[in-house]
Amino acid sequence: MDDGKSFLIDGRAVPLLLTVLAAAAVLSAALASGLGPVSVAPGETLRILASRLPFAGDLIEHTWSATNERIVMNLRLPRVLLGMTVGASLAVTGVTMQALVRNHLADPFILGVSSGAAAAATLGMLFGVFSFLGTYSLSISAFLGSAATITAVYALSRVNGRINIPQLLLSGVAVAMIMDGVTRIITLSAPNALGLHNASFWMAGSLAGARWSYLTLPFAVLVLCMAALMLNHRALNLLLLGEESAATLGVDVRRTHKLLVLLASLMAGTTIAVSGTIGFVGLMVPHFTRLLVGSDHKKVLPVAALLGGVLVVWTDVAARMVIAPEELPVGILTAVAGGPVFIWMLRRRGGGRAR
Repeated sequence: MDDGKSFLIDGRAVPLLLTVLAAAAVLSAALASGLGPVSVAPGETLRILASRLPFAGDLIEHTWSATNERIVMNLRLPRVLLGMTVGASLAVTGVTMQALVRNHLADPFILGVSSGAAAAATLGMLFGVFSFLGTYSLSISAFLGSAATITAVYALSRVNGRINIPQLLLSGVAVAMIMDGVTRIITLSAPNALGLHNASFWMAGSLAGARWSYLTLPFAVLVLCMAALMLNHRALNLLLLGEESAATLGVDVRRTHKLLVLLASLMAGTTIAVSGTIGFVGLMVPHFTRLLVGSDHKKVLPVAALLGGVLVVWTDVAARMVIAPEELPVGILTAVAGGPVFIWMLRRRGGGRAR
């Protein structure tokens, strides 16, 4: 009888799994940097990348064209690295939210950050409200919208000086509905069809237009938040037992709730700011990770980060090649491909009980 745990890996094999996933992430980044409407051969891509390594440039003969080097280094590599960062952030945020609300159906956008970001971003794209912010007006406006939303949700969820989890969820749903309504009003008032198309494409999630300068903030936020979560992995484990049990075992529940809301919101906000809303990664990857390594967050967090990064990188490759030279939003592909996989995982996990 299938108990839904047949994928579970022995704890002693987790370091090996992390090593394999890290190698897969590096290899994925290298190979994906050459794939697209104009493809660069894998061997040539690897030589171009290797030539940029310290002490290796003089050892590799430059047999490639300047055009291929620009494609790999200026267009593809920043996009791939951004996809890796976005995927890792979404997966880690999903793990964090599911621990916070003790519900495996929670995802990174459950508190309405995506709705707030979409409202601010569409306002900027369609009416130029944030044009004074310059080149990064879209990213900054999306982040400001997500920050305003989470601030409102946090204020509404506080009861007697502490976060009330049911009220947090209900506040997130209510504020998200309000912001979705605002977004619809903005799009219905769009002054031109091109702006509406661009706004819709962004809201569906895309890594198009990635630049090296877009990497710094989301990567720094991911590293800092990941470090904070790893330091508090025991508290995350104990929260799954319930607030009273966690408090009895020495967890400062009030402080931990505030920390998790802050970290999850920060990661979700910065991710949405650079990529739009890429759904299903933060819901599906944590589930699959738990099937592999169990529920210990010391293992779940790094494995989920690597799996999420690799998933988004290859989904983005598919997005730019399926209907080349046009491309699909990444969020559409993650939903279309991720939905059936997630349903299969749920059926497999509950298969033994269903029969």
